[in-house]
Amino acid sequence: MKKSITVLGAVAAAMIATSASAGTLEDVQKRGTLSCGVSTGLPGFSLQDEKGNWTGIDVDTCRAVAAAVLGDAKKVRFVPLTAKERFTALQSGEIDMLSRNTTWTHTRDTSLGLNFAGVNYYDGQGFLVQKALGVKSAKELDGASVCIQAGTTTELNLADYFRLNGMKYSAVVFDTSDQTREGFESARCDILTSDQSQLYAIRSKMADPNSAMVLPEVISKEPLGPVVRQGDDAWFNIVRWTLFAQVNAEEMGVTSANAAEMKGAADPNVKRLLGTEGDAGTKLGLTADWAYNAISQVGNYAEMFERNVGPATPLAISRGLNALWNQGGLQYAPPIR
Repeated sequence: MKKSITVLGAVAAAMIATSASAGTLEDVQKRGTLSCGVSTGLPGFSLQDEKGNWTGIDVDTCRAVAAAVLGDAKKVRFVPLTAKERFTALQSGEIDMLSRNTTWTHTRDTSLGLNFAGVNYYDGQGFLVQKALGVKSAKELDGASVCIQAGTTTELNLADYFRLNGMKYSAVVFDTSDQTREGFESARCDILTSDQSQLYAIRSKMADPNSAMVLPEVISKEPLGPVVRQGDDAWFNIVRWTLFAQVNAEEMGVTSANAAEMKGAADPNVKRLLGTEGDAGTKLGLTADWAYNAISQVGNYAEMFERNVGPATPLAISRGLNALWNQGGLQYAPPIR
């Protein structure tokens, strides 16, 4: 019996070793570049400037994974995708991961052959209205025409909200965020609905941002996060734990600026995070400094949030639900041990 257990253990170890060095991880390392699906342009999340440089929380999530896997946050090929294109691109293998303000829902998680690796932004659906309409509450929107982006959870939430409140509406549907904004600005509709973070981003791109306001109601839960294909647990673990590493780093006070210095910290939690103690990297099929590379090159979760959507940016969004669990928010990462 002891021999059988030993044999089974060896087989299991071989299977783990194989899974950690095959599939998407092997493809990315062989290619030398991470292919990451992002939006076609959303300030604060994934936006390309006129020089071709990408910025945003979702973009930084891609870069953190590239740093963990390839040792270089710059080794990312960003693939702009519409809401309708995103899941097919991931299912078909066109991209290695999706990081495109995508809501984690039951249907998507159970029926599309995909896995959500975590939440990099807690959001909720709201409404953007022209101030000239004089509307102060979503409860005053009976009979409104609504600009909305196709292929999103907001379509279903909108229908539920109006039905629940006994109100009617007419939908004006567009394929991209920019088209939806242009429809709203050209008065194709009375209001625009989307995740609240997107409403602030869309308003910042309007010719006259002060002409519109976001109503106070939040009508849904929209946990947004990176997505991978089902059936590749090794890759799923890498994307998930890279995000967890950034959240843990904020909690431990490890930043892009002090990560090198913190390698010498006495705290064993910091040592395990930065790879100077333990074998967390080996268990992911990566080098010991996987998390150090992600944190030192991209930053911890707070740095990622503040530089892209925080109070000092045009979006001016407070941490709110995206604060750490011990500061009144929902961001919580399991320990590395």
